[in-house]
Amino acid sequence: MIIEQLYTNCLAQGAYYIQSEGECAIIDPLREYSTYIDLAKKNNAEIKYIFETHFHADFVSGHLDLSNKTGAEIIFGPSAETSFKSTVAADGQEFKIGKLTIKTLHTPGHTLESTCFLLLNENKKPICIFTGDTLFIGDVGRPDLAIKSDLTQEDLAGMLFDSLRKKIMTLPDDVIIYPAHGAGSACGKNMSKETFDTLGNQKKLNYALGNLTKEEFIKELTTGILPAPQYFAKNAMLNKNGYGSIDNAKENGTKPLNVEEVKSLILNSEALILDVRSPIDFANEYIPNSIFIGIDGQFAPWVGVIIKELNQPIILLTPVGREQETVIRLSRVGYDNCLGFIIGGIEEWKKQGNNTESINSISAPDFSEKFNTSVLNVLDVRKPGEYESNHIDNVFSNPLDFIEQWQNNLSKDKEYHIHCAGGYRSMIAASLLKRLGYINLIDVSGGFTAISNTDIKMTSKACSK
Repeated sequence: MIIEQLYTNCLAQGAYYIQSEGECAIIDPLREYSTYIDLAKKNNAEIKYIFETHFHADFVSGHLDLSNKTGAEIIFGPSAETSFKSTVAADGQEFKIGKLTIKTLHTPGHTLESTCFLLLNENKKPICIFTGDTLFIGDVGRPDLAIKSDLTQEDLAGMLFDSLRKKIMTLPDDVIIYPAHGAGSACGKNMSKETFDTLGNQKKLNYALGNLTKEEFIKELTTGILPAPQYFAKNAMLNKNGYGSIDNAKENGTKPLNVEEVKSLILNSEALILDVRSPIDFANEYIPNSIFIGIDGQFAPWVGVIIKELNQPIILLTPVGREQETVIRLSRVGYDNCLGFIIGGIEEWKKQGNNTESINSISAPDFSEKFNTSVLNVLDVRKPGEYESNHIDNVFSNPLDFIEQWQNNLSKDKEYHIHCAGGYRSMIAASLLKRLGYINLIDVSGGFTAISNTDIKMTSKACSK
């Protein structure tokens, strides 16, 4: 028996490989199907089933490509409806993988079709449960993402309360919980950095499995939910209705483009240059009107937040040799219209006589000295929870997640100092504001982490009570 968690940090997502007697199943796969095929070949196994715990909203799952390549059967839980060939399992239905059994447990609440898959050994003893977004380590799934449902988030939260207590908490305490996400995902509020745990331990540590009434559970679950990123609904519909092959996306997206081709595509196709280098490299020199979202960070989720249309034509400026990686990570959240990458990067752009721009940067100590002696306009672009925990005194919150709501309230005649936690998100914000004509921008190097080591006065949640 093999049970392997395949965790992807960028999406804080866990896919799973289960094998017995030369047969295997994949649960909640990413789009890059070759990972699973290679693993099956390595273990001399055949992929028999592809299980989906629900219609994922935060990434495009790999069920279609993987099924097309292997012939494996795609299985969803009760009430799921797809536009492609799939099996909709009944509650309690069982599937055999060698000597193992995978049992369907319908657990609506996160979404109506949300389903957990319980793995039983050859003696029908429960070993582990793949909980999707129904139960995380330290949290549960948000109840506001159901596709085309007339139910309220309170209705779904109530369903989730029942699902947890009737379907999951009745299992033995030694059953291992394998969720679809961990800390950093927007699918829950307070997930642990741990990616698996026993049910018994979660009963002790997870508030959602504690001694709450149904009314208390609903109130807790529906309080403080930030709006879902705009790409969530679009990804869920792709997972429900289908999408193009990742192979085509890779072929098109890794096409080398010279500078003249890039200019033509910008002019005629309204293509966007997406610069995925480091924040420092972007600040030092970038192509005018390009957007920065660094590949070394939570790249795919921020692409989904910032770039509104999945079919937006994109031209890449990447570190050398990372073109295909970037295209794959774009495809994970449904951005398949990448036209290629700039040959020679920023150096070739300059060699052809084209201008570049830069973003001014200041160290945290210099910023502190300036702040304490002058009146500065400061943009804290961290998430609301980070801001509430601790922030610079008399500085307001302007989360990057909601930049469209506040960007037009700024003045193009004023100077703004921008910071996030470490410098990644502030550079994204600076690139977006520069495109809008805000030119007096100064990034605070090292972000709030560095600022907190200076003598600037802070206001924390603890001291504000």
